[in-house]
Amino acid sequence: MFRRLHRRLFLLGCLLALPLTCPAPIIFRAGEGWTYEPVGGSGSNWERKRAKDQLQVAQDAFDRGDYRLSTKAANRVVKVWPLSDYAGKAQYLVGRCYEARKMDERAFKSYQVALTRYPKLENYDEILSRQYTIAQRYLAGQRFKLLGVLPLFPNMEKTSAMLGLVVGNGPYNDTGPKAQLDIGTAQEKLKNYPRAVQAYEKAADRYFDRPVVAADATYRAGMAWEKQALRGEYDQSKAGASIDLMKDFIELFPDDKRVPEANATIAKLRLEQARGAFETGRFYERYRRWLGAVVYYNESLKRDQNSPYAEECRQRIEILKPLADAQMKKITDYESKLRQRVRDRGTNAPAMSPKGAASTNSTPAAVEPATPPPADPAKTPSK
Repeated sequence: MFRRLHRRLFLLGCLLALPLTCPAPIIFRAGEGWTYEPVGGSGSNWERKRAKDQLQVAQDAFDRGDYRLSTKAANRVVKVWPLSDYAGKAQYLVGRCYEARKMDERAFKSYQVALTRYPKLENYDEILSRQYTIAQRYLAGQRFKLLGVLPLFPNMEKTSAMLGLVVGNGPYNDTGPKAQLDIGTAQEKLKNYPRAVQAYEKAADRYFDRPVVAADATYRAGMAWEKQALRGEYDQSKAGASIDLMKDFIELFPDDKRVPEANATIAKLRLEQARGAFETGRFYERYRRWLGAVVYYNESLKRDQNSPYAEECRQRIEILKPLADAQMKKITDYESKLRQRVRDRGTNAPAMSPKGAASTNSTPAAVEPATPPPADPAKTPSK
């Protein structure tokens, strides 16, 4: 029993002795938060009384690779002297420190603060370029980090938002057109093709006076609609939109090297339109809707007269045309009978009183429910 007590007292003494051999002072300063300052270390004497001197401490620490101390000193300049001439440079240095520590998301946000609060910085274009470079890394698949430490997954929504900030910070800067196009690329990676087209069309409209950017944006928009048109949920309107954009691209930029690819895309989409109309015609034919079948077979021929479905469409139209005419005649006759029945009821209606009301002794004739036309006894003709 005493041996166990002695063991516990010994462990307790060791725990109490550890802080004496491993000092780790954590200091809190109002407006700065908690900081760690090792006893006797190089970072224990870093505060200065002037913004210029404090920024110099941050710059010296950055030059020798002490990014934590540099971040702390630069943040102090921004918080203690936010209106000084050195605050903008200090905020920029904070971003540089985070970027050097591979904390790109924090670096991007620090650069954004610098551009927003201090728009007259001499190196505005450089900061904007660094923001765009960071966004490019995320667009290439770099993972975002939880709390700046734990890697998670690539996030194209966040990347798209970053690129949007780059465009907003300098829409007509060198980075503006490239960032606007990259927004469309990020949306394509999310398979959100309508939003990708919006981004590309915005680039084409805003930078119409830059032929290279406008041509690239128009072509990418057409390709995005093509991807949407060829997805599982086929949509004829998206194929038509892609064809229209490709035609605009060929007409506006006839010397572009991608014109042959645009023509090939148009041919592929027309074939897809012909196939879609052909399948719709078969659907109507399966349910004996001869009129609808003939309409869609004609539509397939209109889309592409040389498609693999063209010959079969012509054959089906030739066979179904008499049946469609007969079906149309039945519908017309049925509608004529309905109109005649309505007219007869109006003629045989009871006389109205002088006040405009019907006689109370008269009973209105019961209205017979409309009966549908008789079912067509004809069967689907064999192919």
